[in-house]
Amino acid sequence: MNIQVRYFSRGGNTKKLADAIAKAAGCKAEPIPVPVDGNADILFLGASVYWGGISSQVKDYIQALDRDKIGRVVVFSTSALAERAFPQIQKKLQEKGIPVDDKNFYCRGEFTALHKGRPNQEDMDNAGKFTEEIINKE
Repeated sequence: MNIQVRYFSRGGNTKKLADAIAKAAGCKAEPIPVPVDGNADILFLGASVYWGGISSQVKDYIQALDRDKIGRVVVFSTSALAERAFPQIQKKLQEKGIPVDDKNFYCRGEFTALHKGRPNQEDMDNAGKFTEEIINKE
């Protein structure tokens, strides 16, 4: 099974989750815009919500994905204030005709004085367990 991890992270929170997910999946986490290498059975895609929306870089990355190369996407996200990025990313992927897993992973991320130390080790351990569940349901 070809599993790939891509993420967008301004402050490093989503990168921490991406690294934990990649470790559990036995692959390497790559920042966007690194393209999908070949065909991906599962693409874990991570982002954050900034001021109520996902970044334009994430939107552009999704727009550039080739739906014929992606089995399905599993979304993971962080945020300090806003809700998770899943609904926005799911909508963009579905508009492209790319299947999106109904399960997603989310945790709070540190921003200035909010949520100090998040994602923490427990969050990263939970991301790893989530990844194993996703892979094992194949």
